[in-house]
Amino acid sequence: MPQKTYLAVLKGGVFVSFITFFFVFKNLLFPYITSKQLSFNILVEVLFAFWLAFVYKFPEWRPKKSFITFGLAAYMAVIFVSSFTGVDFNLSFWGDIERMLGVFHVFHFFLFYLIVITVMRRKEDWFWLFNASLFVAVFIAFYQLQINHSTIGNTAYVGGYHIFNFYFALFLFFYAKHPARYLYLLPIIFLPFFIYRSGVAGAYVGLAASLLIVLFLYGLLNQNWKVKLATGLILVLCVISSLALFRYHDSAFVKNNSFLVRVVEELNLNKATFQTRLLSWKAAWKDFPEHPWLGTGYGNFSITFDKYFEAKFYTYTAAETYFDRAHNNLVEIASTTGLLGLVAYLSIFIALAYYLISGFRSGKIDLNQFALTVGLVAAYFIQNLAVFDSLVTYVSLMVVLGYIYWLNDSLAPAPDRKSAGRDETYVLAAVGLIMLAVIYQYNIRPWKMLIGTIEGQQALASGDASIVTDVYKKALSYGTFLDRDSRTIFIRSITSGQNLFGKLDNKKGAKIYDYAISLADENIKYNPNDSMAQMMLAQLLNEAARYHSGDMVKFDFYSKRAEEAIDKSIALSPGRVPTYFVKAQIYLTRGDKDKALNTIRYAIGLEEKYFEGHCQLGRLLFFFKEPVAAYQSIDKCVEYGGSSSLLSSQSFVKTIMGHYAEKKDWPHLIKIYEVIIGGAQVKDANLYVEAAKIYKELGDKENAVKKAEKAMEIDPKLKDGAEKFIEELK
Repeated sequence: MPQKTYLAVLKGGVFVSFITFFFVFKNLLFPYITSKQLSFNILVEVLFAFWLAFVYKFPEWRPKKSFITFGLAAYMAVIFVSSFTGVDFNLSFWGDIERMLGVFHVFHFFLFYLIVITVMRRKEDWFWLFNASLFVAVFIAFYQLQINHSTIGNTAYVGGYHIFNFYFALFLFFYAKHPARYLYLLPIIFLPFFIYRSGVAGAYVGLAASLLIVLFLYGLLNQNWKVKLATGLILVLCVISSLALFRYHDSAFVKNNSFLVRVVEELNLNKATFQTRLLSWKAAWKDFPEHPWLGTGYGNFSITFDKYFEAKFYTYTAAETYFDRAHNNLVEIASTTGLLGLVAYLSIFIALAYYLISGFRSGKIDLNQFALTVGLVAAYFIQNLAVFDSLVTYVSLMVVLGYIYWLNDSLAPAPDRKSAGRDETYVLAAVGLIMLAVIYQYNIRPWKMLIGTIEGQQALASGDASIVTDVYKKALSYGTFLDRDSRTIFIRSITSGQNLFGKLDNKKGAKIYDYAISLADENIKYNPNDSMAQMMLAQLLNEAARYHSGDMVKFDFYSKRAEEAIDKSIALSPGRVPTYFVKAQIYLTRGDKDKALNTIRYAIGLEEKYFEGHCQLGRLLFFFKEPVAAYQSIDKCVEYGGSSSLLSSQSFVKTIMGHYAEKKDWPHLIKIYEVIIGGAQVKDANLYVEAAKIYKELGDKENAVKKAEKAMEIDPKLKDGAEKFIEELK
């Protein structure tokens, strides 16, 4: 195959990689992740066969030695080794469906980098590559405006992705020589708006800090004293403005500006999300001495997080209490791959600094290139101290690494040999066949499994439990390394409380439970120290015990196994309060009232201010007809913000509301009303009428008027009464 053809295929493949950012195939599980990653994997595997044949036939095109490449290779080697020394090889090497960032997938980004530095050898190559990336980013941004949701998915990824393209637009603006260059000002202006919309503090800080770094470098290294003075003044003004913003964040000027309010809120170190991340970093610090060199294994942060989980986490949030990532790249890498992984990772950035500085000093890199590239790398590095990578940021990073590689080598012309080179036919054929096998085994089969899992969920939703097991068995028949997540979803469906077995005879229902238990056991084989997997097994076994309540032999068998599993889960994560609720349910299934109540009381003792313990205890005490003690617990449940937890039973809520109304306990009563009104977005005018009356009793005229007006808006027939009510308030 001619050199020109190889270059067309490989360069075209690099450009096509950006198209995967659009892929969201709704028939796949976790479509925003799997659609992109599996497609990208297939593309890279195809390109790799052509790349290997190309560099074999034309040795002059082989990438030159580079500290950047060595750093990446070292990092790949460490995370690979850590997969074997860590606690869960499957999770390390293959990853999970929600992230798809196991060693296998990350290695594809390294291969992509090798292809980029091989074929992107001319300035015009980079011009068009940056334009392609920017075009895709702009399209995604405008598409997001139309549907209020990005094809990228998680907003944590959106901010980082747009930072890359903001700087690509700056590169293009400064180096394009035609009048159309001013068009690049449009994305330069509006991409920060989408970074702002992402609501990710790391992206804010990363972009802002990087721009200050660019100003500093541009002023420091510029030969023109006027430019030095101007950039210095701007830099000082920015710093003073930033300090003033946080010093006077309570001022009327700030509070009347929604943009400034949001920035202050996002960067508030006391906000819940930052505090929960501090707890996760603290867990990593505690665990580090136990695995100093290679960590717990790449991608295994959740094990560390569970082990040192603190119950006070629930005072900040009752949601998202399972962290599979540290939300800080350095903490994540140090925790999961140890000092070796951290050094290897940092060596990449040391290599970048070396090439940028040496290139600038030698004249290969001018001031604009130097300052902007340093700014981009700094923005990426800083924002990753609060988030983590995804496909879109990894691909963009590989492009940047390739660009810096090229900047350092830009004075050397691209090979232009006209010789035929070696005969690469056998290499292309052999590697091509291997890649086809890899594509089928590790991409197509998982693809089919993901589709089958969605079909299983659809079968569950239809209420036809008789076919659910068969659908899932087919989905899992492909035997992929990503089956864990499909099994987990099936298990959760069984324990979710859905009435799946009403139309089935006992034998068929028992078979479904046994099948689900076998799947849970398979998941635990990956890592017996997975607290969540043990808890899910315990819940499933307890449900199976209930199902077999008429057969005491089977009941005792399943109940005993359930207790063993939940005890393991608690031992692995003793600070995780909900596991004790599961244990209490196991005791309740057995009819052991005292142990159930004592278990929940112990859980409450772990964190008094976590509302769910009080809510659970209150419900149980009501069930056991102890109303005085029950209301004491319900009071605390409501005070600590757990009103929504009480809404599971309509009759139960009515009883509680009646109790508070009789006692004229308006503060507790209004909290329940607010949850009912706000959570369901109800159109029941009577609820707003009652809420208005309660606010009146509380002396809160402003909210009383608002609720009365809302009631009148929903039901115009109430206008006369509402207006009279409002007049009386005034």
